[in-house]
Amino acid sequence: MSRFVRASKYRHVFGQPSKKEAGIENVKVTNSAWDTNVISASGQYISLNWNASGGGAFAILPLPSPFQTIPGFPHKLPDSLPLARSHTAPVLDTDWSPHNDSLVASGGEDGKIMIWKVEPSAFEGWGRDAWVPNDFDPVWRVDGSPRKIGQVLFHPTASNVLASASGEHTVKLWDLAQTESPRSVLTGHLDAIQSMSFNSTGTLLATTCRDRKLRLFDPRAGGEAVSVADGHGGIKGARVVWMGESDRLATTGFSKMSERQVGLWDVVGGLKIMKMTSVDHSAGVLMPFWSDNGILFLAGKGDGNIRYFEYLSESDTLAALDEYKSIEPQRGMCFLPRRALNVSENEIARAYKISGSYIEPIAFIVPRKGDFFKSDIFPPALSIEPSLDAAEFFKGKTAPRNLVSLDSGKTFASSAPPPFTPTTVPAPVKQPSISISPPTSKPPAMPSPVTKSSSAPPPQAQAAPEPVQAVATPTRSLSGDDNQIATLRQENAQLKAELREARELIRNLELQIEAQKANARKAAQALMEASN
Repeated sequence: MSRFVRASKYRHVFGQPSKKEAGIENVKVTNSAWDTNVISASGQYISLNWNASGGGAFAILPLPSPFQTIPGFPHKLPDSLPLARSHTAPVLDTDWSPHNDSLVASGGEDGKIMIWKVEPSAFEGWGRDAWVPNDFDPVWRVDGSPRKIGQVLFHPTASNVLASASGEHTVKLWDLAQTESPRSVLTGHLDAIQSMSFNSTGTLLATTCRDRKLRLFDPRAGGEAVSVADGHGGIKGARVVWMGESDRLATTGFSKMSERQVGLWDVVGGLKIMKMTSVDHSAGVLMPFWSDNGILFLAGKGDGNIRYFEYLSESDTLAALDEYKSIEPQRGMCFLPRRALNVSENEIARAYKISGSYIEPIAFIVPRKGDFFKSDIFPPALSIEPSLDAAEFFKGKTAPRNLVSLDSGKTFASSAPPPFTPTTVPAPVKQPSISISPPTSKPPAMPSPVTKSSSAPPPQAQAAPEPVQAVATPTRSLSGDDNQIATLRQENAQLKAELREARELIRNLELQIEAQKANARKAAQALMEASN
């Protein structure tokens, strides 16, 4: 055994659960089996997929704190409370804007995408006599897909840009200040999309899919992936998270032998696996969370434990730090934005864990003495100020992300080198025209910060220019081999298009069969009731 211990300022990080009265009791978590984190947090609020009758809903609640209770906010929620109810089917995912703590997006089984604006007055009167809850209303909505919307994700640096993953096996990018058409459509997935993650500047998007592939996209170019690699070999859920400003990805999934795994990937020059590590043989999906302290947290669904690893850039490895253990299994989890942490208590991360009907804050603390600010354990955090707007992003502009000092509160642009971006992007596959039915009633105008730009480009998907092929001389004619290669490429593209159409037909037939089976079951049940 080595006599030397690796030096690390986070070696002794420990998880500290909150007092019972600092959490939230009596939450009614959704019964949907769709695999998402179920809960999401901004610097002021949390959103939770709710178990509601008569359609879909999610709850919006003020943040509980592990250090103090919230004046006027009940520790135990009343049975009736204001909800975001406009979805007609269960809500599957929510995400808070990194540039506005009051702006949250939702996607549901009804194929709708909605944006909600939370006003502080929404929580006035909680717990008082004769208090009447008033439900939230969306400020922006769109028919995102004829099928379900499985994930929604805000862009990290551009304001008013939202990505959504649909049951059509596509990812669509939306400009919230523009009309109801996606600005870009990412294709090529052969099955349900399980997770997605932007890099630090939002110039690349990584996805995991049930077809066991890891894909890397240029989100502005649209079309198919710029790089595809075989992911985890197991059939259970896989997740992906970008590791801050580095050119590295972390994935979680299962091996063919049902071992839980964590993978480290390099994206430079194409997706390449650097290391695949087995974790254990538990059955729950591992939820990965990245902290800009250089720490990767892994929380397993159905577990009570949270493992955390430190990324060592000099050796490109993940070194195990410790493990938070609990006997209470977690249904879902999210982490607080780092700019909202309690630095006076040396809190480097805070998780919100759903266990049964209880939301428990868990603070991860570095044991240090002294009341002064410890700059070595608190690097700058992602600022609430965007680096560019949606119009600039879709025109091709790239800007470093804005950071904020957790000591002084000053905002500045990141000095990190720009992340890797592919030099060439394949031309996007021509998409079928997307018919979006307008809402039955005109939604209210989008409040600040969403503003409509008069100089924005038209809402159609932006096609990347065809890459220019290098030739020996400008006037060189195609040889026989070149002609044959061009013909094979055309045939290959045609076969891919026919294959996609065949798969779409099969999926439609499967849906019709399921509907017929459901009708048959209802008819049989009606006959049994009539005979009784």
